[in-house]
Amino acid sequence: MLELLKELFLFFREHKRYVLIPVLAVLLMLGALLVFGQGSVIAPFIYTLF
Repeated sequence: MLELLKELFLFFREHKRYVLIPVLAVLLMLGALLVFGQGSVIAPFIYTLF
């Protein structure tokens, strides 16, 4: 996992694609929301978003 993050950081730095960092952060937050919210009380509210 750390190797992947290291390679992503090197890619962003080398190709000057810093604008993709917020996109990646949003995707990671949405993924975490789906994983952690699956068995909880907030699950019905998450499913209405999609």
